[in-house]
Amino acid sequence: MSLPIYVIGHKNPDTDSICAALALAELKRQTGINATAARLGTLNPETKFILDKLNVSMPVLLTTARSTLEEIEIDEAVTIEEGQTIRRAWDLCLENHVKTLYVVDDKNEYKGMVTLGDVSKVQMQDLNITSELLKETPLENLVASVKGSFILKGNLERSGFVRIADKRLMERDLKGAIMVLNDHEDSMIKSMAKGCAVIVVAENFVPNSYIIEMAKQMGVTLISTPYNIMKIIQMIYRSIPVELIMTPANKVIRFNKSEYVEDVEREMLKTRHSSYPVVFQNKILGSVARYNLLKAEKKRFILVDHNEKKQSISDIETADIVEIVDHHRIGDIETDRPIVFRNMIVGSSCTIVGLMYSEYGVKMPETIAKLIAYGMISDTMNFNSPTCTSIDHTLAKRLSSEYDIDFDAMAKELFENTATIRGKEFKNILYNDVKEYMLSGYHIAVSQVFTFDLSIVDEIKEDFLKYMEEQNKVHEYDLMLMVITNVEGRGSRFLYVGKLSYFVRDVVEEFKDQGFVSRKKQIVPRLAQELA
Repeated sequence: MSLPIYVIGHKNPDTDSICAALALAELKRQTGINATAARLGTLNPETKFILDKLNVSMPVLLTTARSTLEEIEIDEAVTIEEGQTIRRAWDLCLENHVKTLYVVDDKNEYKGMVTLGDVSKVQMQDLNITSELLKETPLENLVASVKGSFILKGNLERSGFVRIADKRLMERDLKGAIMVLNDHEDSMIKSMAKGCAVIVVAENFVPNSYIIEMAKQMGVTLISTPYNIMKIIQMIYRSIPVELIMTPANKVIRFNKSEYVEDVEREMLKTRHSSYPVVFQNKILGSVARYNLLKAEKKRFILVDHNEKKQSISDIETADIVEIVDHHRIGDIETDRPIVFRNMIVGSSCTIVGLMYSEYGVKMPETIAKLIAYGMISDTMNFNSPTCTSIDHTLAKRLSSEYDIDFDAMAKELFENTATIRGKEFKNILYNDVKEYMLSGYHIAVSQVFTFDLSIVDEIKEDFLKYMEEQNKVHEYDLMLMVITNVEGRGSRFLYVGKLSYFVRDVVEEFKDQGFVSRKKQIVPRLAQELA
């Protein structure tokens, strides 16, 4: 089983990161690479509006880069019903080249585990132990094991001991014994007289009617089999049901399909079993051994719209990063080998993905072209952001011509339906799109949200600042800055808390006066300069 390459944007995904991930995953698939778009959080209303309008399914949600048992190749579990004989268990092990069988009931519920060693040990044990097992073994198992048939089914309690006819037959305690006899009917009569419970007759011999009637009167079971005496004795001990020798499920380490490979490996080190059951809702899904973990593939990722660990999926260090497509500053992502790293000074990651379609000579499907367009509109405020470049404008012009896309009409509809903070919970405003930075040793968080009407800021300012103070007590940022930006690029309003608040007061007023709208190109660089 080979996992796809996951194409992911950053945490708290915005429209550009989601649209870029969807478009790039499609490009990879069209070039023969098994790729799928994924997301690291809940979609914001703007992105959800776009996907609904284009009838595009949202990317799959991922919360960690670690692999689960469900995502790696494990072995097929060989199962056996709890009432089956250990002979059947032996045959299944040999037929399937396994040493472990998983025991299930008639509803396929997992009951326990039996190994080839468990089966072999039965015939090596003390007869007193084996006899206890045979006492509880159903007569049907005995018949099946010797490949025989009932001549007569009795009801006597068995001792579990297996006996044959010899010179001291009449001196032995045969009460409840399983007798293995040939065609000597005299031995059959003597055995029944001594209280035996079962007579297994070798080589398909059928006793006369007198003996059968005697057995019927005394409650003795008569079984006929084609095997000879030595084979019968061997097979009788293999008639014991596996449920009597299995290790019960509650005494065996089991793993759920959703457990992480690293955690499973740690648990395996506590025992020495060759394999372990993988279950879900008490049903056996497969069998996992150490070699499955050793050969397990790491998850592979293509990062879009970010290249910093804190913005990426949790446990990214456990995965393989195979490519990065971004338009932000170079961050701290490390890889153990060279990869394709596409970093461009453009207004949108979707712009880069749009260029890649041309470079690969792949025609964009119409839906992909619209996703690219929406990503560009969102990240450049319909090309009014200072981050916007001539490359963005050139691609937009080409998409407009080739796909008859009216960018202004798309932007107007999009912003009118999604760009408002009125009535939203403060949590959703503050954490809609937040990014963290280390600037001159200071821990800074800059959140940004877009709205048509900036006057709403005056209505919520006092309460929102109190909420920010509460949140900053939890996160302990040196500065927590909320940027509320006009969606058409006509300036921003700024709210901030933290111990640096007094120090940055003048520079934040400068942001407002100069109409700053870009976190990446204007706000963060100027903050970095001020804090240096």
